Amino acid sequence: MPLSRRHLLAILAAPAVLPSLARAQSRPLRVVVPFGAGGLTDVVARILAEHMSQTLARPMVIENIGGAGSTIGASNLARSAPDGNSIMVGSVGHAAMKALYASFQYDPVASFAPVSLVTRQPFVAAVHPAIPVTDLAGFIAWLKSRNGEANFGTAGIGASSHLAAELLRKMAGVAFTVVPYRGTPAAVADLTAGRIDFMIDSQTLLAPLMADNRVRGLAVTSSVRSTLLPALPTIAEAGVPGYDAAAWQAIYAPAGTPAAPIRAIADAAAAALKDPGTLKRLNDAGVDAYEDNSPEAAARHLSAEVAKWGGLVRDLGLRG
Repeated sequence: MPLSRRHLLAILAAPAVLPSLARAQSRPLRVVVPFGAGGLTDVVARILAEHMSQTLARPMVIENIGGAGSTIGASNLARSAPDGNSIMVGSVGHAAMKALYASFQYDPVASFAPVSLVTRQPFVAAVHPAIPVTDLAGFIAWLKSRNGEANFGTAGIGASSHLAAELLRKMAGVAFTVVPYRGTPAAVADLTAGRIDFMIDSQTLLAPLMADNRVRGLAVTSSVRSTLLPALPTIAEAGVPGYDAAAWQAIYAPAGTPAAPIRAIADAAAAALKDPGTLKRLNDAGVDAYEDNSPEAAARHLSAEVAKWGGLVRDLGLRG
C-alpha cells in the first residue's frame, strides 16, 4: 500500500522531533531560593534536590536570589516562563510579603502555582534562666504581671520569629517590649547574658543553649511537637489553643504552569520526604516533613497563611 503524503511527512519529521523531546527531558530544572546560600531554606532545597533530581531524571540547579524579604527571588520566578522548568522553594515569608512590601508587584497566591508543601521548623519560646517560670502558663502569667516591661529580642521587625511573638501577644493577651537586633546572634548573646528576657527563634539555634542551661525552653510554636525536641509541648497544648507559627518551606511554580509537570515535581518531593536517608538529613537540620505534599495541600496552606500573617502585619502597621 502506498504511503499517504501525511504519513510520509510524519516519518520525515520524526528524527527532528525525537531529539527535541530528549533535550526537553534532560533540561535542568531551575530552583530559585529567595535567600542567600547557607540559610535554612537553602539547606532544605539542596537536600531535597539531591533526591528529586534522581526521581525526575533531570539535574536541578539551585539559584540563590536573595534580598528584600524574599520578594526579589519571588519576582524572578513570577516572571519566568510557565513551562515546568522553573520552581522556587519559598518560606513563610511568602505569605506576608505582599502586606509587608507595598512595592511588591505580584500576588503571593494568584502569581504562583503551589506545587508541594514540604517541610516545617518549629520555633522555640525560650527565656533566660533567671526568669522565674518553668512552663508556658507560668510565663504568660509572668508577662501579664510585667505590664509590658518584659523585653523580647528579635532578629528584625517583620521577621517570622517576630511575627510568631506578635501572634502570641494577640492570642494570649500579653504585652512586652520588642527589642530589634541586626541579626539573630546578637539577640541570642543578649538573651544568654540576661539583657533581654525571652526570644522565639530557631530550635536548632536554641536547643544547644537549652542543653547547657543557658536558656530555658518552654514550648515549641508549631501545631505538632518537634522531632528534635519532643519533650517540649506546643504552645497550643500548653495553654493557647489554635496557636501555630512554625517556619515552613513550600515549592512553587509560575502561575499557568501545566498540571503535568506540577504533579511530577510534587510526586518527586513526596518521594524524597519518604526516603529515610533524606528525612534523617532534614531532621538533623531541625526540620520536619509534612505528611501531605500534594499541590492541593500546598494551596490550602498558603491561602490560610496569607490570611493569618497578612492580617497580622496589617493590624500591626508593619512595613518592610
